[in-house]
Amino acid sequence: MSSTPDLTGYKALSFDCYGTLVDWENGLIADLQPILSQLPPSHEWNLRPLTAVEHFDAHSRHLWKEKPTQLYEDNLAESFTLLAKEAGVSVVPSDVATGPSRWEPFPDTIPGLQKLQKHYKLIILSNVSNSLITSLQERYSNKPPYNFKFDAILTAEQIGSYKPSHNNFHYLFNHAKEEFNVDWKKGELLHVARSLDADHVPAKELDFPSVWISRGGDKPDKYGTGGNLEELNRENKLAFLGRWDSIGDFADEVERQFAAKEEKRE
Repeated sequence: MSSTPDLTGYKALSFDCYGTLVDWENGLIADLQPILSQLPPSHEWNLRPLTAVEHFDAHSRHLWKEKPTQLYEDNLAESFTLLAKEAGVSVVPSDVATGPSRWEPFPDTIPGLQKLQKHYKLIILSNVSNSLITSLQERYSNKPPYNFKFDAILTAEQIGSYKPSHNNFHYLFNHAKEEFNVDWKKGELLHVARSLDADHVPAKELDFPSVWISRGGDKPDKYGTGGNLEELNRENKLAFLGRWDSIGDFADEVERQFAAKEEKRE
């Protein structure tokens, strides 16, 4: 980014959850062990488990398009089966379908969200099912030491499609307007996400402002499931306003800007 955007004019933030707030890739690597353990140590997926995650994600994204109303639990289970077949190993029992309810938030997530909640309404826009994200929220929301709860949670199950479908973002826009009187067309809503393909590409297509939480994805060896930054830039598919390494770093910048604005008033 050439300059730091003004973050103080927004009334609400919308978030992708898995990959942005929750450590999706490392959680998934653990749940892919029933496949990886059947492969030799020298296999590329064991040498770089993120490669297995990338292949899994390719199967999952294909199913998003082919089966847009499929529950995310079923998407994960079917993607696991397809990955096992791709690897040429036995399809064995797996807990991957319940993974999103168990995977851990990044250490900076909850403290960062607590800071952001002082300034904005916070809305989740996730590709998971209602039950999975409800289970996650029950673990971490509004309980010591977290004392935090999202103002709204919107899922692919509610919407009937998966991001990057524009339908999901229009659902978000309508909900933000109806429930919080936040109008994205007036520049009152900002999207905060890790995934370039699923979030930032459609954001540019819709002229919807966004910021990138890169989580290391600005480095070629860590592109992972977030998308190929170099390729997408070359194709002019991205227009996020700024990049931060983590939600914690982003929240610190928000706090700095609001404090500076308050000082000017005094």
